[in-house]
Amino acid sequence: MPHLLACITAHGYGHLAQTAPVLHALRERLPALRLTVWSRLPAALLRQRLPEPFELQPGAADPGMAMRSALAVDVEASAAAYRALHRDWMVSVKREAARLAALGPDLVLSNVGHLPLAAAAHAGTPALALCSLNWADIYAHYCRGRPGADVVEAQLRNAYRGAACFIQPTPSMPMADLPRRRRVGPIAASGGNRKAETCRRLGLDAGERWVLVNLGGTPGTLSLRRWPRLPGIRWVAPAAWLDSQPAGLAQESIDLPFSDLLASCDALVTKPGYGIFVEAACAGVPVLYADRDGWPEQPELVAWLEAHGRSREIPQAALAGGGLAAELEELWARPAPLPPRPTGADEAAAILLEQL
Repeated sequence: MPHLLACITAHGYGHLAQTAPVLHALRERLPALRLTVWSRLPAALLRQRLPEPFELQPGAADPGMAMRSALAVDVEASAAAYRALHRDWMVSVKREAARLAALGPDLVLSNVGHLPLAAAAHAGTPALALCSLNWADIYAHYCRGRPGADVVEAQLRNAYRGAACFIQPTPSMPMADLPRRRRVGPIAASGGNRKAETCRRLGLDAGERWVLVNLGGTPGTLSLRRWPRLPGIRWVAPAAWLDSQPAGLAQESIDLPFSDLLASCDALVTKPGYGIFVEAACAGVPVLYADRDGWPEQPELVAWLEAHGRSREIPQAALAGGGLAAELEELWARPAPLPPRPTGADEAAAILLEQL
């Protein structure tokens, strides 16, 4: 029984959105696969999206980037977290290598923590990385030039270079300095449009348009209380965000898997992120997005979405007031392109199968 250890960072939900379809595709090819997951994401979320059965254990330390809000990086806190982790870098590597060796996987898959990759190399266990970004490039963008940052960056890059292969889903950052990169197609869970049945169940007007408001899994809240009530439109968002919004529809009341919920909506208001951009494009859902203050991955994500879907940037201030009527009507007036096919999960699963 082959044993895979999947390490999934808890920086937002996009890393899980990339990894889950690949693991589903791999389990289809290898039903006897033994799967262990290291992650600090909520267990209920992991159980909802990953293929059962699997064993869940807390993940290794993975700073990702600390966030001041869903749209802005806390650079000082991020730099401090990396300094703390890398102060005794080899101690951390050896500790995780011992934990990994005791578990005894045949292969490690990291999306996209660098410590599991370094630990796997130290333990002599084959390892792959899978992601549209790597934390070395993100760290360098925000922290290069700070005292000691050159050492941290070098250790980050060495960890990624130790992977037997770095799988890059479409779209992704260039990452040209990393060896053994293999590009695959877009990775997305395929959802189904279940709006009609949900409206029947909840007694709602199926003729209304649903606009999903979702900023990913990073910290931050949004109040829709001052958003205007637009004719024929319902704002779909977490109940805590609706804040007495008369045109609101609580996401929790719909009770659908997220991929089905997204596919059931007529538009999406969000920020640039791999999982939500690619799932929206593959479902044919138009997207309004607010800028993420220079997030390095954003240019590739935006360019791909503009080429394969209907999208438009909105000012961050629009998230406070919700004055989006003209933008939504303009998106809906555009002809819908043929949605891209999410071939990347099958392609990435084939690479994992080669290694296993």
